[in-house]
Amino acid sequence: MDGAIDKDGDIVAMMDEMGKKARAAARLLAKTQTMVKNAVLMAAAESIGSHGQAIKAANAKDMAAAREKKLSPALLDRLELTDSRIAAMAKGLVEIASLPDPVGAVMDEWNRPNGLEIQRVRTPLGVIGIIYESRPNVTADAGGLCLKAGNACILRGGSESFHSSRAIFECLQEGLRAARLPEACIQMVPTTDRAAVGEMLTMTKYIDVIIPRGGQSLVERVVKESRVPTFQHLSGLCHTYIHSDADPAKARRIVLNAKMRRTGVCGATETLLVDEAIAEKILPPIMDDLIKAGCEIRGDAVVQKLNARVKPAEAADWDTEYLDAIIAVKVVRDLEAAMAHIVAHGSEHTEAIITEDTVAAERFMAGLDSAIVIHNASTQFADGGEFGMGAEIGIATGKLHARGPVGVEQLTTFKYKVRGDGQIRP
Repeated sequence: MDGAIDKDGDIVAMMDEMGKKARAAARLLAKTQTMVKNAVLMAAAESIGSHGQAIKAANAKDMAAAREKKLSPALLDRLELTDSRIAAMAKGLVEIASLPDPVGAVMDEWNRPNGLEIQRVRTPLGVIGIIYESRPNVTADAGGLCLKAGNACILRGGSESFHSSRAIFECLQEGLRAARLPEACIQMVPTTDRAAVGEMLTMTKYIDVIIPRGGQSLVERVVKESRVPTFQHLSGLCHTYIHSDADPAKARRIVLNAKMRRTGVCGATETLLVDEAIAEKILPPIMDDLIKAGCEIRGDAVVQKLNARVKPAEAADWDTEYLDAIIAVKVVRDLEAAMAHIVAHGSEHTEAIITEDTVAAERFMAGLDSAIVIHNASTQFADGGEFGMGAEIGIATGKLHARGPVGVEQLTTFKYKVRGDGQIRP
């Protein structure tokens, strides 16, 4: 259907119809039993497993087009679906099915002196719109998480992942059919026309929340133009700080993983900060590891003196989310200087401290207001699956409602149930 819709009027009519169907599906899902939702997820996981070759064939089309457009290695890595990544998508759906159902869960309850019994209980958000770019696996993660939390969703994947996302979407639809739930519970915008995004951002009548997942330009557009409330996922300018009491071997292992495990993920470390007291001793082997792994290092004057292959860092490097095999390295005076740098240049996504000093670690984690703060582990753990959430739609960096990995609980709101026995208010 890509390209078949080329008039603004057609886009508006199509999106309005999708919105109506999603709203009706959301009303049904809000009262759907856990076992039925889990049946959808298990059937969808099985479908992904059995249609792996078809998904790879669809992905090959997207990869060929992406290479022709000369997309960066980081974007190609995000787009590619290998056997292991397809298996991980199926596993993620199974894990979501195994999670407790948040809908109806009692968050708190109390009795008033007048005899009223009050409960605060989780309830679905309703209809969620997810706009994402080059990660086709978001199709499975978002569809599965929304469904488990009792929400209908409208997915709008990027043009570069169109065929891959559609192939995964068909597996989710197969899961819905197997459990005899309406296919409108999970819908995907069937065109790459950017006008569809603009229309989604105005659908206050049908969509309750918009979640953007992609590059900074996408997120900025959504935040600027959306009339629908959004969960903000801004850039992942993540820092790893090596404190003066760090274990050298631990630091070496963590830094290499934090930067190079997957350079294109939002949890990849982009800036490395090192205490000046240990820089000359601890940095050389760490930089050798990074360079051997194919990483370009941009450093301050101290760092450049320690390795001739280090390029001079410019002011912009401290504010750049590379999403590539590039890292900025800076020597700082102490813990307070490291925290000041992070506050000045970070995006409040994920920060890590490497130290054996637990007091320093607690100061670091209490003093920074990032969504995720980590002690002695890689920033690449900034992931809903690694948090035991089964999967995630993204890492929210805003302050309201959802923060950090957005999983099933974050896709719910709450209401109050008040039970009385004839009380009237004096």
